[in-house]
Amino acid sequence: MENFISGYPGCEFQIREALAGVLGKEKSEYFFDKFLEHFFAEPDAAFFKSLGLNCIRIAMNYRHFEDDLKPRVLKPEGFKHLDRVVAACAKHGIYTILDMHTAPGGQNGGWHSDADTHIANFWIHKDFQDRLVWLWTEIAKHYKDEKWIAGYNPMNEPADPHHSGLVNFYDRVHAAIRSVDPNHILFLDGNTYATDFSGFPDDAGTRWMNTAYAIHDYSVYGFPDAPEPYARTEEQRRRMKRSYEKKRAWMDERGLCVWNGEWGPVYARKEYEGDAMDEINERRYNVLNDQLELYAKDRLSWSIWLYKDIGFQGMVYVSPSTPYRHHFADFLAKKYRLAADSWGADDKYVRDVYKPIVQLVKDNVPDEEHRRLYPYPVWTVEGRVGRLARCMLISEFLVGEWAENFRGMSEEDLDRLAESFKFENCIERHGLNKVLRDHAEQAGIA
Repeated sequence: MENFISGYPGCEFQIREALAGVLGKEKSEYFFDKFLEHFFAEPDAAFFKSLGLNCIRIAMNYRHFEDDLKPRVLKPEGFKHLDRVVAACAKHGIYTILDMHTAPGGQNGGWHSDADTHIANFWIHKDFQDRLVWLWTEIAKHYKDEKWIAGYNPMNEPADPHHSGLVNFYDRVHAAIRSVDPNHILFLDGNTYATDFSGFPDDAGTRWMNTAYAIHDYSVYGFPDAPEPYARTEEQRRRMKRSYEKKRAWMDERGLCVWNGEWGPVYARKEYEGDAMDEINERRYNVLNDQLELYAKDRLSWSIWLYKDIGFQGMVYVSPSTPYRHHFADFLAKKYRLAADSWGADDKYVRDVYKPIVQLVKDNVPDEEHRRLYPYPVWTVEGRVGRLARCMLISEFLVGEWAENFRGMSEEDLDRLAESFKFENCIERHGLNKVLRDHAEQAGIA
């Protein structure tokens, strides 16, 4: 789970601990189990296939399979929901790609690594690396004969400051997976959030067999902090194309396979952007379409981010009339005003609060090179201050309030909340899905 997808603050492990503190371990686990059950089921797979799409990337948290206090001990229930989702997709002719979205210690400094820090400790502690190699071996053993799994994405958006650690990890995980499963494709993300392959070995094509190289091609024009509204000008299209081509250049120079594992704009919401919503979203659909035109020319395979959420980016989203959206409406509005989530945040209500901190850094660290801390330029000074002060500190203080919203609930109440995420309780984002369907038809898939 990422925080913007279901509306919680901070990191997943924080809200799981907080909810257990309010409801008790048994009822807390009941809620999350029901949430996962309803989040993706056969009706979701049927709808996804109806758009002409044939492959979906499934994000996983390593904590589904092992406990930090019991490392290298596979949880009995670890594959419960993953098996179910893979089977539902297979039934409808959809291939799946298994994405390890979080790694022990955090493979990058983002919230989606499910680590309460901006330091990617995975690269500092060998035991974290050993555990993930072990886990991928177990996953590969489990799925080695599953033909509807297209392959494994061993790590989402790595951010290794020295690059060499990532290559070493890929060497190890490639060898471990290939020792039990020689057939499934490996999809290897580039460093620095799947954008940089400059530290990869020149012999990658023979070193890592049956492998594709994954970029994440988010366009700046798909987000609230775009330099200007997207108007499909020649210069904007050139910038979009340059950004895409730069990400894939290393593979193109070596004749290697490229896969776009994540991309897609975020969307305005009536409750926050008001009457501007339709105009904003029409521009975002144009971004979506123009990116797809680039991909079609290169016959690039892709997986859009993401299928379902509570209204920010998903192909379908939980209806505002559901118990979950209604119950958390005030809390979600507070999160929006505080820009507590990092992903696609619009900090217009709190920007002036953090400007003095940014200026303090710039005034006292006059050498610009010293301000370019990795992963610059993904994180500028403004981005780093936002990550630490807004998205970690403020979000951490909101965790308890989020959990208190569940106090006193019975299992029936919890199930009603979780059922809000069922397909029949969601709304289709028609503009987005029309673009996807049209391009699938043009590609001869639909």
